[in-house]
Amino acid sequence: MQQAVALSAPDGSAPHGAAPHETTRRRRLGDPIFAIVVTAAGIFVLVLMGSLILSLFVGGLPAFARFGAGFLTSTTWDPVHEVFGAAVSVYGTLLTAILALLIAVPIAFGIAFYLTEIAPDWLRRPVGTAIELLAAVPSIIYGMWGFFVIVPIMSQYVEPTLIDAFDGVPVLEDLFAGPPFGTGLATAAMVLAVMVIPFIAATMRDVFETVPPVFKESAYGVGCTTWEVMRSIVLPYTRVSVVGGIMLGLGRALGETMAVTFVIGNSDHISASLFSSGNTIASIVALEFPESPAGSLKLASLLALGFILFVISFIVLAISRTLLRPKLKV
Repeated sequence: MQQAVALSAPDGSAPHGAAPHETTRRRRLGDPIFAIVVTAAGIFVLVLMGSLILSLFVGGLPAFARFGAGFLTSTTWDPVHEVFGAAVSVYGTLLTAILALLIAVPIAFGIAFYLTEIAPDWLRRPVGTAIELLAAVPSIIYGMWGFFVIVPIMSQYVEPTLIDAFDGVPVLEDLFAGPPFGTGLATAAMVLAVMVIPFIAATMRDVFETVPPVFKESAYGVGCTTWEVMRSIVLPYTRVSVVGGIMLGLGRALGETMAVTFVIGNSDHISASLFSSGNTIASIVALEFPESPAGSLKLASLLALGFILFVISFIVLAISRTLLRPKLKV
């Protein structure tokens, strides 16, 4: 009698004549192998992160040893006399990123609100596609656009108007002071805001669409307005993801390089004016790294700046986790 050839079936029968115990053994071996592979992938992320941090710290150790804690507070960056400080670049990094978020978050929220609640169906796809295309534009293109478009507008119209408007007003006079060159911290923040708007808006739009329709329909049924539904139903339901999208935008703003380098002015001093020039950690590394010999104190200082930027990003992540903790406990 000829032996029947078993066919593959959903019930677990052996495929193509294989014995049932062989198929079971293969499946038992597959699970441990798959577990090993995905575990290795997870460990790889930790190893990669640790190697980046360690390499930056070890590379910047000569600068930390030479200047100590004063490296964080010093505003001097003098390659000729080999005196370096991180205060100017840290100040520029934090200020431009925070200003960019203050500009970008309300606009991104308005875009997401419009696309999910107000826009007609025929318009949602084109606008959504445009947002995604903006996110794919290289940063150097944003830098060139900022230099040739935003800088002239700032120098000819925005900065002179604000300087004259706040002349003699306490605090605001210092905040909007200086010659209207067009380049500076405010211009860099505006370019960064344009760059992070697509990321935040796309994230908000996607998470707003995950709200169950029955929740919103129930709110409309008891007489809520569109804004009341957004404020009381959609935002509480998507709070974690919305904060995550904002942190994603902040992460790009903190580490952006070329676009900021084009428009920030690249000056090593701290001023109270938003129109003054400055630099960020990423921009000064991009400018100074090609001229830093291997083993020099200048190169060590740049690597130390990279380590500080890593620490700043970690602190931002920790703060976001803290803000989300009450929600995560629910």
